[in-house]
Amino acid sequence: MVTDHEMGQRTLVLGGVRSGKSRFGEQLVLRSGLKPIYLATGRVTDEEMHERIAAHQQRRSSDWETVEEPLALVDALRQSSQKGRVILVDCLTFWVTNLMMAKADVLKECTELKAFLASSTVPIVLVSSETGLGIMPDNKLAREFGDLAGLVNQEIAAVCDTVYFVAAGLPLTLKSGQ
Repeated sequence: MVTDHEMGQRTLVLGGVRSGKSRFGEQLVLRSGLKPIYLATGRVTDEEMHERIAAHQQRRSSDWETVEEPLALVDALRQSSQKGRVILVDCLTFWVTNLMMAKADVLKECTELKAFLASSTVPIVLVSSETGLGIMPDNKLAREFGDLAGLVNQEIAAVCDTVYFVAAGLPLTLKSGQ
């Protein structure tokens, strides 16, 4: 459970696969006391992904409103940004994957997201996988993904006032806006 950790106006939660980053982000959002919006970027591509998404959905109470948007993240954020709400984006790395598969300009989309975040008046928590802690991938597509995900994480971290890294369910504060 979140204890002394706080959510900034713009908060980034990084971590590895199954690190507890989504659960931590959800706890931050719920502690805000605002109406929680879950903006999901993942797509059901196979049975394992279906089970992963279902587990995330089952963990959330009916208090959450869910918005699913795999590509047009800034548009979905704009539509969901209303006074009295807090938005959890889960996750940026699925968004990067979806943009790559759609042959979209990931860095252009990231620039648009940064601009939106910088001007947003609604608290937003963004979850993203830290992909740079493993070995160098053996194929071009995986290396390109790692490069783009790393760049997106760096760019978003720069505009966020609070950044956490979660490992084994334990959050470490990397940047605090307080």
